[in-house]
Amino acid sequence: MYYIVKYSGPFGFIKPWTAVRDSKTFSQQFLTPSIIEGIRQKLEVSAIARHKLIYLSISLQQEQTQTKGWEKKKQTKTMVRNQSILERGVMIEPVLFLAFIHSEDAQKAAKQHICLCRNEDVLFPDNEIQEMEEESFNRLPGFELRFGEIEKAFLVGFNRFNETKPMYGWLEITGKPVHGI
Repeated sequence: MYYIVKYSGPFGFIKPWTAVRDSKTFSQQFLTPSIIEGIRQKLEVSAIARHKLIYLSISLQQEQTQTKGWEKKKQTKTMVRNQSILERGVMIEPVLFLAFIHSEDAQKAAKQHICLCRNEDVLFPDNEIQEMEEESFNRLPGFELRFGEIEKAFLVGFNRFNETKPMYGWLEITGKPVHGI
């Protein structure tokens, strides 16, 4: 039996580990093991058993950035930081289902907000905790990265919580994960 907490918010962006400073980057559609671990630590729960992520659409938004370094302008005798515009494909109205094995963990999680990856990507919990068998959870629409190193797994990044060890998983897509509920 799983105890499900549903989180939702206006937008969310999960930066792919391969996108360092690409001029155009679309949100990753799944949560890596280190993202799940970060959420687990923030919620102060024992474990997050499973997750599913859906969203309404992707919106291409522009973000102005500055370089870390400074450039000296000899003619004006000033120091400037160069700027550029990055385009981010941001998820609109993401919904994240977190599955817990222990009802105490779900109750604790249902009282707190979470962030996907950036502090501005705030998702708020629904008041109701749903009880669900694993088979029912498997049928929920959504993207889910199943963790592990099996034949169909691929490299999804390096775990910042575990000595930067490689993380592997395979993507399970159920139903129509890009639409409203």
